[in-house]
Amino acid sequence: MDQQQRPDLGLSPRSAPIPDGASTQEVLVTGMTCGHCVASVTEELSELAEVQQVAVDLRVGGASRVTITTSAPVGDDRIRSAIEEAGYAVAGSAGA
Repeated sequence: MDQQQRPDLGLSPRSAPIPDGASTQEVLVTGMTCGHCVASVTEELSELAEVQQVAVDLRVGGASRVTITTSAPVGDDRIRSAIEEAGYAVAGSAGA
């Protein structure tokens, strides 16, 4: 499966195997400090129809790594909008 980087959000494909037709993107998010923050971001991203799973590696005081597994490509603007709706900001690529 061909996975592409999404440079305007800094999203990058993950190297772990994923099901056919699915893709995984990682993004760094700033401002998250607790489990409620994780739940808010997860809830907003999960509302996107293509999102199958969201995993967050919380880094208090830094940029948290958010891994998004989708059944089909999701536009960077939709991911950014969901994260901003939760009250946080995209910081860049988790692979950088």
